[in-house]
Amino acid sequence: MSTPNGFPQHPGACVTRSTEGGAVQDLHAKKAGKAAKKEAGGNGVLTFEDPPSVGISLKETLKLLPDELKANVKIKSVTPRPPRKPRLERAASLDEKSWRRWRRFRTSQESLTDPNETSSSNGSLQEASLSPPVRGRASPCHQCCQQNSLHSSPDASEASPMGKSRGGTSDLGKRASEISSAFGGLLRGKAFAGGKPRLSQIMPARPLPPMELNVASHTLRTANRIDSDCVDYRHYSQHKFGRVSSSLSDTRLHGNGMVYDNCSTDSMKSTFSLLTPIRSKDVRSRSYLEGSLLANGALLGAEELSRYFPDRNIGIFVATWNMQGQKELPVNLDDFLLPTDPDYAQDMYVIGVQEGCPDRREWEIRLQETLGPHYVMLYSAAHGVLYMSVFIRRDLIWFCSEVEYATVTTRIVSQIKTKGALGICFTFFGTSFLFITSHFTSGDSKVNERKLDYNKTIQALTLPKNVPDTNPYRSSSNDVTTRFDEVFWFGDFNFRLNKDRETVDSILNQNLETDVSKLLAYDQLTSEMSRGSIFKGFQEADINFRPSYKFDIGKDSYDTTSKQRTPSYTDRVVYRSRYRDDIRAVKYSSCPVIKTSDHRPVFALFRVKVRPGRDNIPLAAGQFDRELYLIGIKRRITRELQKRQEQKDQKSSSICSVS
Repeated sequence: MSTPNGFPQHPGACVTRSTEGGAVQDLHAKKAGKAAKKEAGGNGVLTFEDPPSVGISLKETLKLLPDELKANVKIKSVTPRPPRKPRLERAASLDEKSWRRWRRFRTSQESLTDPNETSSSNGSLQEASLSPPVRGRASPCHQCCQQNSLHSSPDASEASPMGKSRGGTSDLGKRASEISSAFGGLLRGKAFAGGKPRLSQIMPARPLPPMELNVASHTLRTANRIDSDCVDYRHYSQHKFGRVSSSLSDTRLHGNGMVYDNCSTDSMKSTFSLLTPIRSKDVRSRSYLEGSLLANGALLGAEELSRYFPDRNIGIFVATWNMQGQKELPVNLDDFLLPTDPDYAQDMYVIGVQEGCPDRREWEIRLQETLGPHYVMLYSAAHGVLYMSVFIRRDLIWFCSEVEYATVTTRIVSQIKTKGALGICFTFFGTSFLFITSHFTSGDSKVNERKLDYNKTIQALTLPKNVPDTNPYRSSSNDVTTRFDEVFWFGDFNFRLNKDRETVDSILNQNLETDVSKLLAYDQLTSEMSRGSIFKGFQEADINFRPSYKFDIGKDSYDTTSKQRTPSYTDRVVYRSRYRDDIRAVKYSSCPVIKTSDHRPVFALFRVKVRPGRDNIPLAAGQFDRELYLIGIKRRITRELQKRQEQKDQKSSSICSVS
């Protein structure tokens, strides 16, 4: 007798054919002498009648079948028959029991040391009880032979480790318990004839703790991101365009069961390119001059902000330096702009200069050359010899509003504007920033004049102009610093130490490294801020560096001229925020290696919280100083080539002498 496909049919086999014309699957009964009857009608469904244990065994087996095989198999319920009479079994001797224990131990050892065993214990029951996964097309006869290892004859059961009973059981429950114990033995490594021994599946004793999905880090940025609205692009592209792959991706991240969500994709590499896929509807709805009018997919919205800054915090570098009008610029600005601590560069650099060098453009080129191609100059402004430059990472310029600036002059009688203030403001996503650099009145005893300079600045600085206020209800027309979310004020404030030179020198000679509280006890600015007479609402990070004024040019010694000026903390950085704890100071220090001026540069590093915004503001639309960018990069390349040439010439000119 043969099947419709031409293969011989085993006399003790049950043939099940899919109604959709699938492959023939042969399932064998527990007793070889009992054949199943094929139901009339030609629908490919079999009814199992005798014995009941066969139906139970088959149902247990079907639980282990793959989902595709289950879909093609249809089983009808069976009518149980009365159990047969029990048959006596020979009791096993002690030698046989010890031999069986030894055999189990050897089997478990072989399964542990099997060099060809590479699969996990999960799913071992399915692999051992059924045929191995068929690669390509397998012969039905081969499947039939594999199935015979499960539904074997009494002789085969006798040779099997589980074949303890050679006849029928006394009742149906005992037969079911034997089948259950047999499958349990398989899980413990007792495979059927022809099967490979495997380890048992290990289940945890208690539920596993929840896994933290948010693995994002603030050091990870735009290159390795997947848009939350584009995570289904892979499935769409596979359906439309076939196989999609990339040498830059790890395909294991996209295996079966991988769940995409906002948290898990924050730090996941894109599988298509370093650039995130963009939907056509987003391109239609966005205008990079004014963004999107829709809440979903807004250019300055929460989704875009989370993609670039998962923790919604940016790093800002703020520095001030009184250059004393020197034409000579430092040879290297790396120690100033790129300190070794912390390890990572910041997202934004704002540098304010008082008494700047005559060639302002050269100063900006040097800044661009030092920061390199990752940064562009968003804006630069000047008020006399007051300079301010704002550099930002080049991939963040699209999220900035138009930049506005204003100036205030505090010394009217002077033709050269050396004293005054310069302010630059813009909105980044939904957070408004104001940066002010100032040069207040000099003189040891002119504290009141410096306070007047401060009051005039906050009243006369007319900002913002066109960019709307993010929170007008908390703004004041008499104070410009209340009209912005985050304010940084830095410059040469000229506040001195109220102590004579000898006392200050004696304190400095104590080799103060981190504790300068003895000096700060005489600081004028600290005293005035504590009284609330200046910089209301502002804070200053802890000072742990030596006074930045006044040095002999090119030396580390303080003023040795006849004037013997008292060293002081004239160069400062203060900050304020509309919202509590929005600004966190990371570092506050000076740069003692730059000695071209009588002032040392002072800088501060901040972590600032940024909020999503609305696309109702005029955007800068990627505006930056392109000419400056190209000149700075060319300078950087030329400097590197010159350095390599010098090293090459030094090696070629070296002479080895043998004595």
